[in-house]
Amino acid sequence: MHLPSTLALLPVGSSAVIHSLPTGRAGLTRLRELGLTPGAKVEVVRRAPLGEPIQITVRGSHLAMRNHEAEHILVTPAEA
Repeated sequence: MHLPSTLALLPVGSSAVIHSLPTGRAGLTRLRELGLTPGAKVEVVRRAPLGEPIQITVRGSHLAMRNHEAEHILVTPAEA
């Protein structure tokens, strides 16, 4: 069993499964509406030269977000 980490800590090219997102944060509610829900597989595609924003894929869509948003999203490593 793997302990949850945050989406902000994933290196480029790695995949994970969303474990949980906090409720009550407007920015995260919008991300939930875009498909970031528990159980969804995400992959970090790239990071901007200064480290943020990060680009991820989830459910076939490409999304960009800041690290302060990604650090609230708990993930577990994706099964190979």
